[in-house]
Amino acid sequence: MLKEFRDFAMRGNVLDMAIGVIIGAAFGKIVSSLVSDVLMPPLGLLLGHVDFSSLFINLSGTPQPSLAAAKVAGAPTLNYGVFLQTVFDFIIIAFVIFLLVKQVNRFKKQPPAGSPTTKDCPHCLSTIPINASKCAHCTSAV
Repeated sequence: MLKEFRDFAMRGNVLDMAIGVIIGAAFGKIVSSLVSDVLMPPLGLLLGHVDFSSLFINLSGTPQPSLAAAKVAGAPTLNYGVFLQTVFDFIIIAFVIFLLVKQVNRFKKQPPAGSPTTKDCPHCLSTIPINASKCAHCTSAV
């Protein structure tokens, strides 16, 4: 059983998938940092000095001055600013994956354009229809 598992784990597809998951996790962290540290601050500045990570709706009924204070108090909150950042993360990752798949499909070998309709006669090397039983040029059976 251990040998079967080792053989399964060492197949190319499983290793490729594991490498993809590891690279994907690292890429996700890079995109999250890009969104929260590079894209959202200028966007917040353009929208009137808004810090998206601190946008929330307090559901407790007691006023809370900030999201951090609401978390410390254990108040239920809807953190829509963090959600917006996560949506931006997703859009960027989805766009990059779209571009990657588009390039991979572009470089894939294109399948042949259908079945051949002719073949070469083995005797005279002329081209004959694929379903012909005799060559029209040398009258040999093919």
